[in-house]
Amino acid sequence: MNDNRDCSEQKPATVEQVSHPAKPNLTQAFYDRISHVYDLIADGGEHEARERGLRQLAVQPGESVLEIGYGTGHSLVQLAQAVGPSGQVTGVDLSSGMHDVASKRVSEANLQSRVRLLVGEVPPLPFSDDQFDVVTMSFTLELFPLNVIPEVLHECRRVLRPGGRLGIVSMAKVPDDETESLLEKTYVWMHQHFPHIVDCQPIPLEQLLTEAGFTLSVHERISLFTMPVAVVVAR
Repeated sequence: MNDNRDCSEQKPATVEQVSHPAKPNLTQAFYDRISHVYDLIADGGEHEARERGLRQLAVQPGESVLEIGYGTGHSLVQLAQAVGPSGQVTGVDLSSGMHDVASKRVSEANLQSRVRLLVGEVPPLPFSDDQFDVVTMSFTLELFPLNVIPEVLHECRRVLRPGGRLGIVSMAKVPDDETESLLEKTYVWMHQHFPHIVDCQPIPLEQLLTEAGFTLSVHERISLFTMPVAVVVAR
């Protein structure tokens, strides 16, 4: 593709389906419904944390990057700009609605030659071992059930090349010696009682990463409307 072509000539990518849910997936249906208004609902709050995670990850030209849960594609554009013409960004997301929004955003940025977008459920990840220099997730890991997260992290280790980096931004549980905020307590209660409405919950990210065999090289905590958010880079 000629990067100098007018953006109006660019066509969004078709949906590349990599897996089909064995039964109707309420989370997928929910994100399909809200995909075109998601940025109005959530992006204002998530933007700062996502940007911080990308800065700490420090993606380099020529790297191969995987984003799990690419959503509306804000990070895809920044990642594609960071890897440059010699790099490649791959994304996988559960929602075909999110795919359509993200694909349009990537096309408008004239970066689709560097980006491959997939739609499907994970785990497992539909990639070979040692395929990526970087794997990243922002506000995605906490959407998985707690008992599934170890398998997700195992898959991340499998597809990362030796020395590769895993960058995660997620809602985080406060340490045992700290008091939970009212918002965190509300999130946990809502997730327990109405999981299809509030499909995420704070997670003990650092503990989960350590148990999965990762070593943390960056570990920060920030606050999002009093909710603790972890920004982590691990190897």
